[in-house]
Amino acid sequence: GDVLLHCVVDAILGALGLPDIGQIFPDTDPRWKGADSCVFMREAVKLMHQAGYELGNLDATLILQKPKISPFKETIRSNLCELLGADPSVVNIKAKTHEKVDSLGENRSIAAHTVVLLMRK
Repeated sequence: GDVLLHCVVDAILGALGLPDIGQIFPDTDPRWKGADSCVFMREAVKLMHQAGYELGNLDATLILQKPKISPFKETIRSNLCELLGADPSVVNIKAKTHEKVDSLGENRSIAAHTVVLLMRK
């Protein structure tokens, strides 16, 4: 969950023209050190709303060799929608393997890419 949540938070912050998750929520600040990723998501959503935006669309791709995400995709999407306060029709989750190439393909790491469209309220 952390990889996807951090990626979504960074995408929201980036769309708002803000610095990345590490600058907004530095682990050197006791408020954020060891915080659950859901906390960062809620804070990013709050910043989005305070700036006068709402989520128009979110498209996320997880890149990992294992486990297969298909059986969990709807649960992941549902949980993400709940955190975002978003309708499932605007949230898309995909997964790809890395065809057994480098650390992603050797099942030693996970990556994610997320694109968000923010709309004025």
